[in-house]
Amino acid sequence: MNPDIAERTQKIIAKHLRVPIEKVPLDATFEQLGMDSLDSVNLLFEIEDEFDISIDDQEAKSIASIPQMVEGIEVLLARKAGSAEPAPPSA
Repeated sequence: MNPDIAERTQKIIAKHLRVPIEKVPLDATFEQLGMDSLDSVNLLFEIEDEFDISIDDQEAKSIASIPQMVEGIEVLLARKAGSAEPAPPSA
């Protein structure tokens, strides 16, 4: 788990839930944090804005914990970085 992405995600969740960051353990599930489905949807919008990514609706439904969220962000950021590389010059 990328520590920078994990910390940024943790801060977003703490702000979203209006709780101190200490109340948001990195291994917590959304259920343990008391989040309902509306919280989850709103959190996804905040995550998308923070990291400038787009989370697929189907994939979003399977995210139920902070580790899963961080892993998904890492994958999307890697995919984005790969597609942002300039195309090789044609011969």
